Amino acid sequence: MSKYHMRGEAKTLHDIMAAKAESRKLSVVTCYDSAFARLIDRTPLDIVLVGDSLGNVMMGYDDTVKVSLDDMVHHTACVSRVLQKPFLVSDMPFFSYKVSTTQALESAARLVQEGGAQAVKLEGGEEIAESVEAITKAGIPVMGHLGLTPQSVHVLGGYKVQGRGQEAETRLLEDAKALEQAGAFAIVLELIPAELAKKVSSAISIPTIGIGAGVGCDGQVLVLQDLLGFDDGFSPKFLKKYAQVGEMTISALCQFDKEVKNSEYPAAEHSFSE
Repeated sequence: MSKYHMRGEAKTLHDIMAAKAESRKLSVVTCYDSAFARLIDRTPLDIVLVGDSLGNVMMGYDDTVKVSLDDMVHHTACVSRVLQKPFLVSDMPFFSYKVSTTQALESAARLVQEGGAQAVKLEGGEEIAESVEAITKAGIPVMGHLGLTPQSVHVLGGYKVQGRGQEAETRLLEDAKALEQAGAFAIVLELIPAELAKKVSSAISIPTIGIGAGVGCDGQVLVLQDLLGFDDGFSPKFLKKYAQVGEMTISALCQFDKEVKNSEYPAAEHSFSE
């Protein structure tokens, strides 16, 4: 059954936007494939983000800049085919919306029409407000993204905390207000001081979703593979690992290897008789 026939169970844009006024925190995770989407659908999570972080997690790149719009459409479609309940947002990747408003509209339309996204996410502040407004007016909800914006990692000088100092703080607050005024329904705040994130959250009426931005945000997002502990070597300060799936997977594969080589698997119960 299509998710469009299950709206009573599914999270809607209204549910997301109402959360702040209801003092209800929003839980957000990334997802890039149907296998994990099926598992997520069995949880109370509010939002799934098909992030361009798939470049790091799924494609082996060292940044998100190499991720294409075709990549995003493909992975968004993988998720949307099975996801029923969480609200589905897809990232607009590097240079898919910076050339012109027309380009931004066309890119957003592909993520919705071909990918099945219910909303799109753009990185940037006041400089992208015109595109945010145009996409919103076209009937596609937009989530903003401020602070550390990975698509601009080379300009920012690497993956480091943003928004420090009065000038940077003022600019981030102005950007958040500009995105809200342009019609954004929520804003991701990444890697900024907790007190600044709290100020931003208080200054705007739409929800803020934090990652490395403290508890003062209206919700939190983590990369699914990070919170599941896929990579022992990746442990930034903001990350809490809720499982050790990486070690469990290695252990299972080693056990499989051992049993195959010792002729323990397949056993009689795994074999067919004539």
